[in-house]
Amino acid sequence: MSNPMRSLFALLLTVPSFAVDPSRPRVIAHEWGTFTTVAAEDGNPIQWRPFTESDLPCFVERSTRSHPKSNLTAFVRMETPVVYFYAQRPATLSVRVSFPRGRITEWYPKASSLAGGRSDNGITGGGIDWNSVEVLPGAPPEFPVAASASHYFAARATDAAPVRVNGQLEKMLFYRGVGNFDVPVEAKFGPDGRLRVRNTGKDPLPVAVYFENRRGKIGYRVARGLTGPVEWETPELAAHAETVHQELAGELVNAGLFPKEAAAMIDTWRDSWFEEGTRIIYLVPRALVDGVLPLQIEPAADAVERVFVGRVELLAPWRQTELLATASPEPLIKLGRFLEPFATQIARTRAKPLPDTVYRAAMQELFKLSSQGAGCVR
Repeated sequence: MSNPMRSLFALLLTVPSFAVDPSRPRVIAHEWGTFTTVAAEDGNPIQWRPFTESDLPCFVERSTRSHPKSNLTAFVRMETPVVYFYAQRPATLSVRVSFPRGRITEWYPKASSLAGGRSDNGITGGGIDWNSVEVLPGAPPEFPVAASASHYFAARATDAAPVRVNGQLEKMLFYRGVGNFDVPVEAKFGPDGRLRVRNTGKDPLPVAVYFENRRGKIGYRVARGLTGPVEWETPELAAHAETVHQELAGELVNAGLFPKEAAAMIDTWRDSWFEEGTRIIYLVPRALVDGVLPLQIEPAADAVERVFVGRVELLAPWRQTELLATASPEPLIKLGRFLEPFATQIARTRAKPLPDTVYRAAMQELFKLSSQGAGCVR
């Protein structure tokens, strides 16, 4: 018996017999996602344009009305929340995700309704509804595919039941967005080169990781139950990538995900969370997730887990020095969506900005890449 099914049976045994409605299927819902921000020189989030869409297959729905994603400036990129369902027999649900301080920009399957874009550069009052979500345990996995690779597909590698919405079959409900809300982490480098991280929220951070990848050499430091400030020396660059993956996957399971879900999340973001650069990776307190992104499931699921990872991208001093010395756009292109906010930060804090010709060439290439998506097979 799979881990999800054992968990489901264990749940049923804990429910008093008088509370069980034998006519209603028992359902467990699990969700994971990411909140990504870029830290300014003072440690607070900076507004940036998270314009890259090229990692999604073409069958994913996109919002292009009035405010295309490439034009949206926001503090937070909400990346790939997915909602899984586990059930012993078929069930039909209605699912609503509200995003009061943000906007949904991509989703699949087809939504019943979409809200948002009334003001604040189109980033406010967001939300998405999927009515009549059919949870179909045992259904054949006849999901849409694409002609090229995509981060999207790794999320399917779980034991969750397929879902069908508006005639479209998938392993999960998928959505993305951008928003302007407070994240609970302030991170900045001091004059001594030490990284100062502070929990600005009211709830402890279950875990925070200071991660650095410098030309393929990896190091990291970990703090757990973070309630106030912490100062870190630069980690020794002697760790193995797989060790970091395994430790973070363990934290995701401790937070409530099934092991296959944690592995799927790591696989989805393996080449992004652990790419060259410096960042803080932390588990977002559940109360913050529920406040920023209220989730409603009707009829109510018997258990709901929501595990979100926060990512704070940092422009470390060593990276600034390397970027200022470059005479080619290639190192800038590697920064992807972080190039523009990093260039802004360099212009504010250094005597000279990035070379203009090189910077413009890199931005042109990034916009070109952002317009390319994975081709569809069906």
